[in-house]
Amino acid sequence: MNEQQVFKSGYVSIAGRPNVGKSTLVNRLVGDKLSIVTPRPQTTRKTIRGILTTDNAQIIFMDTAGLHKPQDPLGEYMVKTAKKTFVEANIIYLMVETNQPHAAEMRIIDELKRIQKTIFLVINKVDAVPKSSILPVIDAYQQLMNFSEIIPISALNGDNVDRLLALTVDYLPEGPCYYPPDITSDQIEREFIAEFIREKIFLNTFQEIPYSCAVIIDDMKEREGGGAFIRAIIYVEKNSQKGIIIGRGGEMIKKIGEQARREIENFLGYQVYVELMVKVEKNWRKEITSLRKLGYQ
Repeated sequence: MNEQQVFKSGYVSIAGRPNVGKSTLVNRLVGDKLSIVTPRPQTTRKTIRGILTTDNAQIIFMDTAGLHKPQDPLGEYMVKTAKKTFVEANIIYLMVETNQPHAAEMRIIDELKRIQKTIFLVINKVDAVPKSSILPVIDAYQQLMNFSEIIPISALNGDNVDRLLALTVDYLPEGPCYYPPDITSDQIEREFIAEFIREKIFLNTFQEIPYSCAVIIDDMKEREGGGAFIRAIIYVEKNSQKGIIIGRGGEMIKKIGEQARREIENFLGYQVYVELMVKVEKNWRKEITSLRKLGYQ
């Protein structure tokens, strides 16, 4: 008689400084685009939960905002939300790049030393450096903390990600399937759509503009004849920023809308009409009431 296969489940928090590839890794592991990815740091603001279900395990990956020194209440919210995932997690990935530890990594390690968790050191972007340069990085981190596992990977190319996944399952406890097997995230459609629009703002604007924007889905409904109508409001902090988002003759907002529409249609699997509006919510990143209004609670 065959022994029944053990099923495991649990939560994995992915920690690291901004722009080390956390969102790219979650998208790679889950197989869907759940987190927006841009070359800019601090793109992720809220914790994104990506769910991977296999024959013997279900893993909920929590993509967090990059841990940094907050400069305003929004930054404080982002850091607080990221740290909350450490409590929920069975395993924490400390994700770093292929260079010596910076002050940012030191701060995160100090935080991790205070909690009793299984912690993996995940060294990303190993495809961009000679293999000989990785060992000194491993040695440097081992001097700072004892890690349960150390795994060099390339989140972009998928190098060694299978091994990371296998080791993760090894460390997870036995547990139930928390979500239906075909679900890849607990986010609702409106949240995904807002994030796709925000990604296009990041990719098309510069300096403080993308960081000053928040996106709320104001309306979403079926259209007669098929497809859907989506109205989104882009909130900025100043009138001058509103003008930049709209662009000369409306060119910029049209460009953002067209790029977002293609992304949304690919995600939803049907045609959509996207209407974008821009409103000013003065200093919303610094005002608690504004943060709550825009969904940062």
